[in-house]
Amino acid sequence: MRSRAALLLLASLSAAGLLMAQKIKLVQPVATGPANGKAMFAHYCASCHGLDARGDGPAAPALKMPPTDLTSLAAKNRGVFPTASVRRYIKGVDAPPAHGSRDMPVWGDVFKVFQSPTDTAMIDIRVNALTEYVKTLQTR
Repeated sequence: MRSRAALLLLASLSAAGLLMAQKIKLVQPVATGPANGKAMFAHYCASCHGLDARGDGPAAPALKMPPTDLTSLAAKNRGVFPTASVRRYIKGVDAPPAHGSRDMPVWGDVFKVFQSPTDTAMIDIRVNALTEYVKTLQTR
């Protein structure tokens, strides 16, 4: 199961064009608790978005497009956190049209390796917990 997870993550990163001159170290995804949004963010998002979610993670310079400052999502949406949009983006349903191709891995697909791929309820729990954590990071 772990090798399948590593291959899926590698495929996601390769397809996104993120494997540039050995600047990004590929590791197997860590199976965090499905309801722990903070741990998921640290393991899955911080390498690009940074632990403070401002888009300045250690892998950010290797990306074609700078990672989004996740702390300003509500501010850019007239003070309202775009919960549904963030969920769809994490899950891989949506990609911002201005960005062209998607650099971010489709975490909904990566989460499938932690349990049965047909267990959509558990995938949704992970996506919702991660979304709710990002919501707590919004600047006021």
